[in-house]
Amino acid sequence: MAFAEFRPLDEKSLVEYIKYTPALASKLGDKFDDLKIREVGDGNLNFVFIVAGSGGSFVIKQALPYVRCIGESWPMTKERAYFEAVALKEQGHWCPGHVPEVYHFDRTMSLIGMRYLEPPHIILRKGLIAGIEYPLLAEHMSEFMARTLFCTSLLYHSTTEHKRAVAEFCGNVELCRLTEQVVFSDPYKVSKYNRWTSPYLDADAEAVREDNDLKLEIAELKSMFCERAQALIHGDLHTGSVMVTRDSTQVIDPEFAFYGPMGFDVGAFLGNLFLSFFSQDGHANQGNDRKAYKEWILQTTEETWNLFQQKFVNLWNEHKNGSGEAYLPAIYNNDVLLELVQRKFMKDLFHDSLGFGAAKMIRRIVGIAHVEDFESITDAGKRADCERRALNFARMLLKERQKFEGISEVVSLVRKLN
Repeated sequence: MAFAEFRPLDEKSLVEYIKYTPALASKLGDKFDDLKIREVGDGNLNFVFIVAGSGGSFVIKQALPYVRCIGESWPMTKERAYFEAVALKEQGHWCPGHVPEVYHFDRTMSLIGMRYLEPPHIILRKGLIAGIEYPLLAEHMSEFMARTLFCTSLLYHSTTEHKRAVAEFCGNVELCRLTEQVVFSDPYKVSKYNRWTSPYLDADAEAVREDNDLKLEIAELKSMFCERAQALIHGDLHTGSVMVTRDSTQVIDPEFAFYGPMGFDVGAFLGNLFLSFFSQDGHANQGNDRKAYKEWILQTTEETWNLFQQKFVNLWNEHKNGSGEAYLPAIYNNDVLLELVQRKFMKDLFHDSLGFGAAKMIRRIVGIAHVEDFESITDAGKRADCERRALNFARMLLKERQKFEGISEVVSLVRKLN
């Protein structure tokens, strides 16, 4: 067999692979004469090929056995492709409107074939940098998060089903360890991987490393990330993992998926919207001061949480007499008690989300992997000003997250700080 063991594919060998794989060849109508293949992976870890011809199209994603942006000196398990494929199928099952369909998975080749999100789909982060409004973003992302998190939790499943699923995803330990390092450890100590806009933020980076209160809080969040198998989470739900048009929102790249705290996903998305907000001054020009757009981002952030909370509780009410074993109907059998439980659950989840969101903001400013929102601001002084405001907000949010009663309070504070 030509592909009986792993090897990285290129444009030429990929054609052979597709011909050898009926599930993919059929998606092209078995037509190969006018096939166009482009490698577009600009991420840190994988090859991504767009395959298109007159008979059809799809995307091929292949995991490499090392971190692509570093090289072979940083080995990385290829098995992450398996967890990504399983997560795509699971999340696609619960929320088919916002997850691309998987056509083919090959564990030996660490390769996934899936729907090509054709133009005008673009990465959300790029759209936010360009100042494009997406009127359905909050509606769609709240739907994705509510359905995928609720339906993979003990609010929906029995403990037996849940433990079986948790056990399977425990195998994604290497990517979890990468998150532990880059989100919860490196920014708070001297690390060769850290970088920031130097010399402007030298003192700010040092202040993070010497902030004892911050370290107490990050320890609590790290503990939750490592120990709390609450639901199947995407694990890397930033604005670079979402593709959008004005009326479509698709969540991609769940290779970091595992059973963890729900707030890690919700916080990652909200935190990245806040990063986008703080970057906007660096993208303003005489023709557009970005003030209206900044307001749109804040409204979208607020709406995303409010809709998520509403949809999550609606799902809970809908399935309160189902097979979920977190709150047995025989015990939580009256509306007053159920509402108390739900209010406490959502308040805790809100505070978790704020904490994780803040942690994700901090790592993007003084850790290894930064965001294009800031990196594309060419004037280093201007970029550092934007980053400093974001960093100061994130540090405050991480330490004082329990004080906030609702998202509107957080958004009001962001308005004041800017």
